[in-house]
Amino acid sequence: MSDSLPATPLDEGVKCPTQYGAICWRMHRGKVEVLLITSRDTGRWLIPKGWPMNGRSPAEAAAREAWEEAGVEGKVSDMGLGQFSYSKVFSAKRSVACQVEVFGLRVAKLVDDFPERKQRRRKWFAAEKAARKVNEPQLRDLLHHLPAELGVGQIAREALASA
Repeated sequence: MSDSLPATPLDEGVKCPTQYGAICWRMHRGKVEVLLITSRDTGRWLIPKGWPMNGRSPAEAAAREAWEEAGVEGKVSDMGLGQFSYSKVFSAKRSVACQVEVFGLRVAKLVDDFPERKQRRRKWFAAEKAARKVNEPQLRDLLHHLPAELGVGQIAREALASA
């Protein structure tokens, strides 16, 4: 992840390139749970996200960020769940407005040995609680509506059928 984007101080109309993020989720006891990670600087709760990557689709870039930042392995959807915006802070006097395109990633496995393991914490939350933990209103809305977007009833039926 590079922090060398050209920008002027304090969001003076400068926009960064679109980033790609992953809402990492699983079914647990018939309910959708979301894996949140902490930011490296403030420790606030967020989803894995990062810059576009050469040779990778947006969904693949989101999955790669989930691996690097949270040790997630799983299946990412090529269809986006939505977008949210936030202020990317580079320093006390330098930040830019960023837009994040979000993809769902169904977690198959969490590994303990991943690149940013010493810089972040990760924790599972019920989707509704995850929505309350994040600061960005648009991300909060995405998390709040995640069970409906995923078709939880259908997922639960499929899980029961395969058990």
